[in-house]
Amino acid sequence: MVTRAPAAALFGRQREREVLDRVLEGAREGRGGVLAVYGEPGVGKTALLEYSIEAGRNFRISRTSGVEGEMELAFAALQQLCSPSFDLLEHLPQPQREAVEVALGLSAGRPPNPFLVGLAVLNLLSEAAEEQPLLCLVDDAQWLDSGSARVLAFVARRLLAERIAMVFAAREPLEALDGFAELQVEPLGHRDARALLDSVLPARLDERVLEQIVAETRGNPLALLELPRGLTPAQLAGGFGLPGALPLSARIEQSFERRLARLPRDARRLLLLAAAEPVGDPAVLWRAGELLGIPESAVDIVESDGLLVLGPPVAFRHPLVRSAVYAAVEPNERREIHRALAEATDPKLDPDRRAWHRAQAAAGPDEDVAVELERSATRAQARGGVAAVAAFLERAAALTPEPTHRARRLLAAAAAKRDAGDLEAALGLLGRIEAGTLDELGEARIDLLRAQIASEQRRGDDAGRLFLAAASRLERLDPELTRETYLEALGGAMASDAQVVGGPATVAAAARAGPPAAVPPRTVDVLLDAFAIRLTDGFAAAAPALAQALEHLLTLDISGDGADRWLSLSGLRDSNIVAEEIWDDEAMYLLAARQVQAARDAGALGHLQFALSFLARNHMLAGELTAAALLIDEARVIAEATGNPPLVSAPMILAAWRGQESEASELIEASFEEAARQGWTSNNYARCVLYNGLGRHDAALEAACEAMQPDPIGYGTLLVPELAEAASRAGDRARLETACEWLSERTGAISSGWLTGIDARVRALLSESDVADAHYCDSIAHLSRTRVRLELARTHLLYGEWLRRERRRIDAREHLRTAFEAFTSMGAEAFARRAERELLATGEHARKRTIDTLGDLTPQEAQISRLAAQGHSNKEIAAQLYISPSTVEYHLHKVFRKFGVKSRTQLAHRLS
Repeated sequence: MVTRAPAAALFGRQREREVLDRVLEGAREGRGGVLAVYGEPGVGKTALLEYSIEAGRNFRISRTSGVEGEMELAFAALQQLCSPSFDLLEHLPQPQREAVEVALGLSAGRPPNPFLVGLAVLNLLSEAAEEQPLLCLVDDAQWLDSGSARVLAFVARRLLAERIAMVFAAREPLEALDGFAELQVEPLGHRDARALLDSVLPARLDERVLEQIVAETRGNPLALLELPRGLTPAQLAGGFGLPGALPLSARIEQSFERRLARLPRDARRLLLLAAAEPVGDPAVLWRAGELLGIPESAVDIVESDGLLVLGPPVAFRHPLVRSAVYAAVEPNERREIHRALAEATDPKLDPDRRAWHRAQAAAGPDEDVAVELERSATRAQARGGVAAVAAFLERAAALTPEPTHRARRLLAAAAAKRDAGDLEAALGLLGRIEAGTLDELGEARIDLLRAQIASEQRRGDDAGRLFLAAASRLERLDPELTRETYLEALGGAMASDAQVVGGPATVAAAARAGPPAAVPPRTVDVLLDAFAIRLTDGFAAAAPALAQALEHLLTLDISGDGADRWLSLSGLRDSNIVAEEIWDDEAMYLLAARQVQAARDAGALGHLQFALSFLARNHMLAGELTAAALLIDEARVIAEATGNPPLVSAPMILAAWRGQESEASELIEASFEEAARQGWTSNNYARCVLYNGLGRHDAALEAACEAMQPDPIGYGTLLVPELAEAASRAGDRARLETACEWLSERTGAISSGWLTGIDARVRALLSESDVADAHYCDSIAHLSRTRVRLELARTHLLYGEWLRRERRRIDAREHLRTAFEAFTSMGAEAFARRAERELLATGEHARKRTIDTLGDLTPQEAQISRLAAQGHSNKEIAAQLYISPSTVEYHLHKVFRKFGVKSRTQLAHRLS
């Protein structure tokens, strides 16, 4: 927090003020406004924030600032920004209110969904802007805690139709603010710098000295205002009496330090208390001051000097004042200050900040403080602050005197870093564990965590080696964890995320030779046995075990203590593989949707990224390509926020289904080398879909044959229909018969409408006349009762193509028209063009595409339209899509204009 900057600091800032004026004007008109202001320390960012307050006199103000010492405290900055609007929390829907109250420490509860917290803050600020526009100011954004940064970026991206302006100030561009309007604040030009300097000098100086000062300050306004203070004319003439080689921010801080040196000791200690207590709570400051024996007279001294305003809240003139004060004292004095602040902080109201102060006060290892920090980590976990969990545990480890306990806490901190998606930091913490401090079980757990991280970083060779090393070590120590590790290794090998010599069969054989399942068997045990049997004895032998595994997964509670296993990449992958092997489309969707929700509830962004990918692929099979695109975009944002590699498979497959040849080919080519090295099946699957849609069946057949060697567990469900269609059109009857045999083995072992529908379609491709006709009809009947609407549309297409070749044009038109309309509404453009060409060959022109179809709307307009047509209110739509009701209303107005309708009833009729 800062007080008002001198008006002189706005010298030469006309352009910058005009930019701020435009942002405020947009908010006044209900168009929202976001601006990221960047520049070096002292260049005038804070003065511009203060100008925005003056320019927005009719605005309600909420402000916060990042504090370097609080970067690991979950939602610290967000709490400060939202506190003026806490009286409006009662206006939020209950799930949103509960989520934000838990996140901000206002109540206890389960870890909140981070996106629900973001939506709650968006709607809270929107409520605050109802009566008058709202201006949100965020200073020193480079020091925001990660939870606050994510939520504020989430809110900023959704101010499309709000009377809210958000202005961020930071020293350097921030990834979280990519895409927003930016204002780079440059140093003052020579003339403005001279004018500003003249305004603060007490006496006229020699021209050469003035030029030297302007040159050395490099046009930095704060330097021009502060560096001359407290210096004699002789020192000024000598270049401030400071080493010129120091960075400018350090020289400004040294200027503040000179001013501090002139103050009495009690005044300096009061300033240090304020610097070490970044919340700006006067009550805590006074209690700590009393403990240190600081007299009330110190207050008048620091306020008269202009460095501090003792609010509420307590506010420094500039962030550099805080850092200068904190850096100007010896470590033992800082520890004394933190000790007093810890004692002055209520352990019931703010136990975590008290623990943090105690940690900063510790001169060396202190087990009591380490234990208190562990408790803070537990509370942070309950609020969904995974990054804070890691920070508390890391600091606890640093204060732990006993080497084994220290290593255990470092291992727990590394696991928390991995859950937060910060994989490199997790590896760094593992590297700090001293060799020999953990027992063999602990060392095996390190291998296991390294393997999991390698798998998520797509380092397949390392992942396979580390998984097997961990499993081998664990066999004598922990049979249950051994089987869990084998399952992760096996799942990784099947999905080509972990490379093992001999492939998945080698891992399956090792698992079957390892420890037996627990009694009664856990879900992990049932899954491992099912996969191992499938790989060693084939599908028919494994079908009962796979069905049992799917039943376990569907009844599993993934919200409890075992959530981590099922939210991990391996847990997501294993669930998906089982459902695909059993051809259970409903279970596939249910499991994927449940895992997305569980990852949201746990605040596990790293896991959420992968869960969104699996759910997106389910939406693709259902023909809901717009919904899939939104999930993939959300996963992309998470990847950017966490610094992890972006998803590859889902965007590539989506582009293939959409028939976007250029984009899909680019993605396929970009991942080709890695796909070949890692053995990824998804690359070839995307090629199959793309080339079959484009009618390039020889290329599709080549990709399908390549992917089916060896038998890809799980993916065969998706690949065999592609292979069969490509083989039929390419005239390769032998491969078409092989596909039919592959399906027959499964229809003899399991019952599935999806499987039966595909089997009937492949048999139709092999048959003629009435037999083929009957198989096509059977395929349509079975697939009509499933979620896989893309496959249903493809059966209509293949049936229509066959009917046209049989010269049954009228019958062909019916199915080709159905296929064309289905593909068009889905956005599967290549398949739609294929159906259109066939329709033209029957003598019928395809219906001209109009705005009647959702595919002509933006992805967000399409989702909002669909939900509105289903009868959902604006608030319900906003909650589901993580936007505000105002934004829903804005998009609906645009949709109404595009469709030429005036009501939701008319919209629903048009969409139907």
